Amino acid sequence: MNHPFRFFPGFLFVASVLLSSCGNSNHIDVAKASFVGNKNCVSCHAKEFTSWKTSDHAHAMDTATDKTVLGNFNNAVFMHHGFKNRLYKKDGKFYVHTLGPGGKPGDFQIAYTFGYRPLQQYLVPFDSGRLQCLQIAWDTQRKCWYDLTDSLHKGETIAPDDWLYWTNNGQNWNGMCAECHSTNLRKNYNPKTHVYHTTWSEINVSCEACHGPASEHLKWARLPENERKKYPNYALRVHDDSLTADQLIGQCAYCHARRSSFGDFIYPHKDMFNIMAPQLPVEPVYFVDGQIKEEDYVYSSFTQSRMYHEKVRCTNCHDVHSLKVKYNGDNRLCEQCHQKKVYDTFSHTHHKFPGQKGKPLVLDHGKRIIPVGEGSKCINCHMPGRYYMGVDFRRDHSMRIPRPDLSVKLGTPNACNSQCHTDKSAQWAASFAARWYGKKHPHQFGETFEKVLQGDTTASHELLHIIHDSMTTPIIRASAVMYLGQIPPSVPAQQTIRKKLKDPNPMVRNEAVKAFVPTSVQDMITTLGPLLNDSTRLVRLSAVLRLSQIPVKQMDTTLRTSFWKDVKEYVETMDYSADFAPSRHNLGVLYSNLGDLQKARENFEEALRIDNQFYPAKVNLAIVYNKLHENNKAEKLLKEVIKSHPELPETYYSLGLLEAEMGNYDASARYLKTASEKMPDRPRIFLNLAKVLQYLHRMPEAEKAFLSAYQLEPENPGYLSELIGFYLKNGKKNQAVHYLKQWVKNHPHDQEARKLLSKING
Repeated sequence: MNHPFRFFPGFLFVASVLLSSCGNSNHIDVAKASFVGNKNCVSCHAKEFTSWKTSDHAHAMDTATDKTVLGNFNNAVFMHHGFKNRLYKKDGKFYVHTLGPGGKPGDFQIAYTFGYRPLQQYLVPFDSGRLQCLQIAWDTQRKCWYDLTDSLHKGETIAPDDWLYWTNNGQNWNGMCAECHSTNLRKNYNPKTHVYHTTWSEINVSCEACHGPASEHLKWARLPENERKKYPNYALRVHDDSLTADQLIGQCAYCHARRSSFGDFIYPHKDMFNIMAPQLPVEPVYFVDGQIKEEDYVYSSFTQSRMYHEKVRCTNCHDVHSLKVKYNGDNRLCEQCHQKKVYDTFSHTHHKFPGQKGKPLVLDHGKRIIPVGEGSKCINCHMPGRYYMGVDFRRDHSMRIPRPDLSVKLGTPNACNSQCHTDKSAQWAASFAARWYGKKHPHQFGETFEKVLQGDTTASHELLHIIHDSMTTPIIRASAVMYLGQIPPSVPAQQTIRKKLKDPNPMVRNEAVKAFVPTSVQDMITTLGPLLNDSTRLVRLSAVLRLSQIPVKQMDTTLRTSFWKDVKEYVETMDYSADFAPSRHNLGVLYSNLGDLQKARENFEEALRIDNQFYPAKVNLAIVYNKLHENNKAEKLLKEVIKSHPELPETYYSLGLLEAEMGNYDASARYLKTASEKMPDRPRIFLNLAKVLQYLHRMPEAEKAFLSAYQLEPENPGYLSELIGFYLKNGKKNQAVHYLKQWVKNHPHDQEARKLLSKING
């Protein structure tokens, strides 16, 4: 069935405002500036406009026309998994016949193009104001159709009810893509009706996307020259003539970062951490040493780098309007800072230069040939890349020294083997690197992070060193604080975390808030309370979520006022992205902490409506169901999580406790035993297992579990008491006396233990 395109009420298209529409008033109020469109920029900024027209920004999105569509819609056929997709034109419009909602075949109109190199995607309108990204994309280099699902999720079958299916939220333009592909984008999502009223002022990334709304700048341009000096920065909201390196990078980062957005991007924003939370460069999104793995969009890579530490900014390498690198294909880009006579030499690269005699590198039985000279190019060694979306090669902007030795140790990629010598081992590359540059290597933070991931609690002192090292960039210090919070707390670790709550960098403060372990409720209030008034929303959001765990009545009046103000801000922030399961889940956690179980339930259930595989919402919803005495529903959810994620040990523990509460003791014992095997350092699990086994009269197993709990925490009087009680109930007086004597020997001032020992001995 054909679906002729129509303007859905969810969309509002705002035309550009011409210069003549700005009025005759010369009064300039930069704070009230509005968007006027790039047509008003051309007359004065022709050179910049012409340069921008060649950029990816100019082609970020467009209406589907014969001029903008690059793909073959001449009744083209694309076979995929046995289905015959057809791409065609009808009445001058573009259509695709493919599998749509529910996996049913249908004909869908293409309304917009999305990008243009090295691939072009296409957007299809649906009800409720949604635009969806078609999974069939056009490879602009090979001139052919291909399926993005195969490239992004190799070996997986994406079912029609999966969040990632092309007509569902994972491929929704409004929430996933829009804010970085158009100018003055307003998402306008209604969490109650699930309807979008998304708007923009220009369909692509145009002048005002970076410079801010320009209506007052146009007024400034009409003023006599002697009057213009009254208005700094040419009456533009974004002060691009005085931005620091961090501020300029922050301007680019709103789009060129993998991040969570707090709301629409409304100018001006002096601090990027008021509008977004960037992804830290940690597993599983990045490799453990910070190299790119999943799509990262540059920010969290570049801010790891020595270049960032030295105040290098995006515009040092990229033309600000065309976005192209200033020098393409040779080493002059790097030689802006690095001496040619030192680095552009064979003694540094140990590779031949272009034009020198030699044999090219032939790989994959002749399918891939690397010309002589590629190994002498700075970017190939220091900015290796990966392919995303199947055909899009993007370079890693962390600009690191190749470390094949780390590949041997950590299993991470390195430029030698991933870029060129794909037929050789990492050990082979490491041996050459050692011969050329020496065997001594500086410690790399990934070595420490890997220890934490492997459960090595001795990594604490190494994490502290990373955090205190002045040469460590803030984003890596923040990552180290995050990892520090994942290992058992120590006095030095918690002292450091307390100090980092006042760190100048918001990312570090934010991770410190999450890693902080209070000694009491009052300590929580006293220490985290001031952060409810932090200068950045990033930190305030984490602080209010942590403080929501304690009763509000324990806060004084002043703190309570700040708390409820931040709760309101938290809800508004999550509502902005309430079309995503994680945001609904976060709201569920907040309301659960506040004791509003009905709202918690609504948000957890909504998270699962959006993405039925989002297991954190299943686990937390099960807890809510349990509190609402709906244990059958809770049991069903936890079993679903275990089936889909058997690697999650906490779920077995939760289900084991739930089964015991429901009187299903055999099942409880099975799940608790599995939990104890997966988390052998958790004495509480062994204690609960012991009690269930005792109830089932499986006494030898129960004794073993009681002993495991006690031996894990021999200084815990509670575990000793449970063990002695077990022995006495089962007529094993000698064993009870043995452990009690041990305790009295180590704790001679424990009068209660002495009295009990005397009583047992008669």
